[in-house]
Amino acid sequence: MDRMFRVCGFWTGMMAILFMVGNMHEMAILFFGQTGAFVALSYLKLTERAYMYIFGAYLTLFFVGFTFYSTFILEPGIGH
Repeated sequence: MDRMFRVCGFWTGMMAILFMVGNMHEMAILFFGQTGAFVALSYLKLTERAYMYIFGAYLTLFFVGFTFYSTFILEPGIGH
């Protein structure tokens, strides 16, 4: 399970680089933070149950945050 956290770290790192190239620096910083967290957690050698609980908490926070952002903060139809 620790290897899967490294895989998540790899892909969030790739997304962070793409956000950086696309001049979306706030999102890049957010994804670099997630990359660091995933990689750091992968080296803790926790039990599989602990990794599953951590990932479930991560997904819960993401979905709550994304729903809040898309419902109350996002202004649809405004392009840059």
